[in-house]
Amino acid sequence: MSYRRAKRASATIWGHKMSAQVSGTEGYTEEAKELFTRYEAIPAAHAHRTVLHLIPSTPGHILDIGSGTGRDAAWFAAQGHRVVAVEPTEAMRVPAMALHRSPLIEWLDDSLPDLASLRQRGETFDLTMLTAVWMHLDAEQRRLAMPNLASLIRPQGVMIMKIRHGPVPTGRRMFEVPAEETIELARIHDLHPILNRQTESGDERNRIAGVTWTNLAFVKTKIPS
Repeated sequence: MSYRRAKRASATIWGHKMSAQVSGTEGYTEEAKELFTRYEAIPAAHAHRTVLHLIPSTPGHILDIGSGTGRDAAWFAAQGHRVVAVEPTEAMRVPAMALHRSPLIEWLDDSLPDLASLRQRGETFDLTMLTAVWMHLDAEQRRLAMPNLASLIRPQGVMIMKIRHGPVPTGRRMFEVPAEETIELARIHDLHPILNRQTESGDERNRIAGVTWTNLAFVKTKIPS
């Protein structure tokens, strides 16, 4: 979709029923307008301060799964990275395209656990980001998703996950995911942990509600047996 079409669409998309809902995206269409205000108010560099040292310092190829408002994709593009921004919720993706114009961002309608459209392209990435995504998948979906994620990461590439803990907002679908489970699942697919850190929420409303985050990072490498 062109920027002009995206801008026209974003003017009318909020408040209207969109295309079929993807499992795990419950609540986002209805709250999209409010979420844009909240997410865009928090600078990406602040939201990802725990993992700044893992972001490539030279332009690379980044995959942003669950790109939401496009805040992070735009931040990466501003640093010269080429970004594939994957977002299955139309009420988020279309306004994000209008808000964050950049020839370095490619927007894609796809979703976990399969990422079927993305995997068909045969690309691999230097960095894969999943911010507030993993906890939307149930245990079976997480098991199915991990090998698909691993196939998209180049050797020595990094995957970063930010996993939410705490009260589940009304209308959302979330699960409590222990860090240990994700780490063990990743190891099976040659993704080895390099970071496991707990942080408080950067959003004041969530912080007051008791929301915390697990920040995980993995590097793809084969370890001799």
